[in-house]
This record gives sequence, C-alpha cells and structure tokens, in this order.
Amino acid sequence: MLSNQLNGFGAGERRVHVSLVNPLGEQRALVERADCSTNDHVLAPPEIAWVYLKDGKPTLSGKPSTWGNRWLSDRLIFIMFLTLALALLLLPPHAALGGANSSTSCDILPDLIRSSILTLGSVETAFVPTNSLNVSGTFNSVSFCRVNGSVPYPENNTVFFEVWLPDTDVYNGRFLAVGNGGMAGTIDHVAMLENVNKGFATAGGDSGHRASENNGGNAYPGGVNLPYLHDRNQVLAWIRNSIAFLTPSAKGITSVYYGTQPHHSYYTGCSTGGAQGFALAEYHPDLFDGIAAGCPGNWYSHLALSFLWNQQATLGSRFLPQESLDRIKDAVLDQCDALDGVEDRVLENPLACKFDIVSLACKDGASNTSTCLTPEQIVAAKDIYAGPRHSETNASLYPGFDLGTEAEWMYQEGTLSLSFSLPLLQNMVFDDLSYNGSTFNWGTDVDAMDTKVGSLIDAISPNLTAYKTQGGKLLVTQGWADPLNAATWPIDHLNEVARVTGGERHEWLSLFMIPGGGHCGGASTYPQVPTKQNTLEALVDWVEKGKTPEDLLGTAPADGSRRTRKICRWPRAAKYNGGNADDSHSYTCEDQRR
Repeated sequence: MLSNQLNGFGAGERRVHVSLVNPLGEQRALVERADCSTNDHVLAPPEIAWVYLKDGKPTLSGKPSTWGNRWLSDRLIFIMFLTLALALLLLPPHAALGGANSSTSCDILPDLIRSSILTLGSVETAFVPTNSLNVSGTFNSVSFCRVNGSVPYPENNTVFFEVWLPDTDVYNGRFLAVGNGGMAGTIDHVAMLENVNKGFATAGGDSGHRASENNGGNAYPGGVNLPYLHDRNQVLAWIRNSIAFLTPSAKGITSVYYGTQPHHSYYTGCSTGGAQGFALAEYHPDLFDGIAAGCPGNWYSHLALSFLWNQQATLGSRFLPQESLDRIKDAVLDQCDALDGVEDRVLENPLACKFDIVSLACKDGASNTSTCLTPEQIVAAKDIYAGPRHSETNASLYPGFDLGTEAEWMYQEGTLSLSFSLPLLQNMVFDDLSYNGSTFNWGTDVDAMDTKVGSLIDAISPNLTAYKTQGGKLLVTQGWADPLNAATWPIDHLNEVARVTGGERHEWLSLFMIPGGGHCGGASTYPQVPTKQNTLEALVDWVEKGKTPEDLLGTAPADGSRRTRKICRWPRAAKYNGGNADDSHSYTCEDQRR
C-alpha cells in the first residue's frame, strides 16, 4: 500500500510515484494529484522515481538505483511504464473514454495517447460495429475499438500490436494478451476475436518481426534467407520478449480507455505461443496473474532437432507410408482402447498401453507394408518412439512420440524438418542456406545448436519461483495425439519445475493432457475428440476465486457431434462409470501416475 503523500506539492504541481503496491508483488505506478484525487495504477518496474509536473512540464527526480539484466532493455521498459503513468496523470480525475458513445471515444483515443505515451511509435484506431468483422468465418458478436500501435525496441526494431477494446457494457474488466504461432511475424486475429467476444480487452503482436519480410513466414522447404534469424534482438523478441514489450503500452491504452486499470491480466498462447507463455513466467514474472500455455514448444531448439531426427529415421527403406502409419495406430487402439472402460477409439492415457511394435513385423519374408512392417520400418518406428539422443553422452535430447500418435507421423517424415529444423540450422548455426542436414553430428552440432539458438529462444528453466511467489498461476494443456510436439515433454518438464520451484504444485501449476487431442486443437485422425476446452475460464476462476481446476470440459468435436469429455488434471485420467459415453458426466478422474 502507498499513502497519499502530498506534502511539498507546489501550485500546479503533480507527481507520479513508482513503487510496489500490490500484496501479490505486482509492480505498479501510483498517479497522485495535488487535488487529492488518484488515478488508478498502471504496471511499472520496481525502480522508484518521482515525476513532477510543473506548469505541464515533467521533471524526473531521482533515478533507478540499478538496471537489472532480466529484460532485454530495462531502460526502454521503464520509460514505457513512466510515460503510461504520465498519460493517466494528464487525464481528468476518473475520466473514461469507453463511455456511452463508443465510436466517438474510439476516435479521440489516439490524440490522448500520442500526446502522452511518447514511447509509442504509432497509434491509430477504428471503431468496429457488431457483426462487421469476419475472421476465418467468425464474426465479432460485440462492438469494439480497434487500436493499432507500435513499440520500438533495441537496434531500430519495432513490435507492431493491436488492442481490441470491447464496449463498456460487455467489458469484463480483464486484460488478455494472446501469443503467436510457428515462426510468427503476424498478429493472431483469430485468438483476438475469440476473446474480445468474451469481453476481454485483448492485445496481440507480431512478435517483433514481419512475416512479409521473411518469406511470408514460410521457410519450407529450407534454403530460405530469413532476415529476423540474423538479428539477435529480433530473435530474442520472437519468443522471449515481444509480449513483454507490447504489454505495458497495451495495458496503458486499456486503462486510458476505460478510466481504470484492468483488475486482472492474463496471457494465452499455444505452440510458439505456449513457449512465449513459459518465457513470460521465466523472464517477465510480474506481467500476468495467469498464463495459459498450450502444446508448449518452450524447448524450441530441441523440438526442431526432434523433427530432424524423425526425418532421418524414416529415410529410404525405413520410410513409413500413410497406410503403414494407419495400421500401427489401429493395432494400438485394438489392444488398448478399452483400458479406460469405454471403447471409443481413443487412448485416455497412452502411457498405460503396453504395445510392442514388433507384433506387426512381416513374417516369412513378406513385405506388404499395408499389413505388416519390414525390419527397417520397425527400426524407424522405434526411433520415433524413443526420440533423439546425444551421440556422445546418450542423453535424451527430446522425448519421443507416444502410442496412438502414429497416424499423424507423416509430418515428422520431412515437412517439419524442412520447415523448422533446416531454417534454424541454415540461418543461425551454419550460416549456409545450402546445408541439408545430412551431415548433422548428433554430438558437436547439438552443442552448437544449444549455444547459437537455444540460448536465445528456449525458456526451459525449472526455477519459476519468481512467478510462483508473486501469485501467478500457470495452466498448461497438451494433446496426446499432437503431431508436432511430443506429448510427454510438458509432463517431464513440469515435474522438474515442480521439484525445483518447490511447494505444493497444484497451488500454482496445473497440466491437462487431452486424450486424442492434436496441436492446439483437434487431431485429424481423431475427429470424434472435442477440440475446445474451457481453459481460460478455468484459469480466471483459479486466479480470482482460488478454485483449483480439477478438470476441464472438452466440447465441439470436429465430426459435428455434441460429445463432451472430462479432461482431468494430470496425473489423473478419466475413467468411464457407465451411462452415456458421450457425456462428460459419465466419467470420473482417477490417478494415473507414470
């Protein structure tokens, strides 16, 4: 708490005090006025400074005692916070733009922001009436003010971002940032629309580089020069810093528009966005009360190496055609489908299945791969199940794929390596666009990947004490049939996080494994599996009501059915108790430890 210290104010003088005020440790700036009114707080770094406005001119008294090395540019972000505080200071007491006439409020917002938030490179707004914006077949069910802005970051770089501010009658008082996917370079408007329709003030950015300047964000089939991978600051922004760069400005804009700060702040992202979520918890733990990270690629460098491993494992006579992949999956389901008490052609917990791939080996020299597997194909499948290993230490470099994922492996046999592994190796490790990976050394070249790539893009520290201590909640989801990310990666990583960070993990950390779930949605070979979960709603209840999520509700299968499914917090899994097998209420959660 901060007292309202007004002693020593001169005529026409106001000041901003940047200090810790939140009992959870969130860092805020308190804007105080000589007329004894106080604007709401905005996010600020832990340094203490006083800003005096004398005849409208700001003067900084004192300076931060130290500049930490946690953020890429502490000075830049400190200035962002400071100018945002000034923006609120210059507002009339308790002023709110998001009032009765939302269109007019949206129109006048840029002038206030431009004159007050000098760290913004640009800002424009447009009012979006209800049902006037179509994003991938979905319309906006609420009207909102669409803000386009930019924030500079080191070496003449820029993060372009948007904030979508729903009308005050539907605004739920919460700020939400959404992440990116793949190599990013664009704003995820699909996620923004989904969440502004729920009433969140929603922000998203382009990750600090433009897809349009990087081959449209598509590196397939390799041999493509990607300029952002040659700019250290853009690489750091991509996963680690871009959300942190845009969030202070986006929160400030939100506070200006509604006349009060959001009462809670959340982040949601999947894949690369899941990696960004872990980076926020590790490097920027004070920004968000709750983080939802789906299918997290936070060991991004080694995820890319797993693509290369699987591609090499299936070369030549070891190649597994789709008919062979389907045959393996069917054999797995035939043996293990009923382990959860219901036969629905989905594995509830693949780790409970004890299937031996050798049972599909061709007999007596047969080689019809539609019904059996050759010895070379058996070896290939075992390599994919096992995952890559360091050739010198034999250490696991990334988990292998689990039973029940086989029909999704075609991506692993070339596409993913050409789209992700080679671009990183060509642009960042070997600086050679002709490099094709065939000579990759699974010892020394792995070490080079760690040094040149992993040190900049991975977020794998098991010590998330800072995020836990400030009261943050981390909710992770992962599909068991994810065709990109090995499903046991978040299981293993979060076990290590819980061990190192300490305390009761379910107070702040939860993992939900989705049976038959794909990568950030449904798996194409499991159309009967619900594709959506109430993840964000569960996170909000956890943060604001202290309601620890025990299970999520899965809805909206791709096959159009109304099937719902109970998704249990790991290490529990759903067990069928009788009744309608397509109703989540027919299941209970039971412990399924590895």
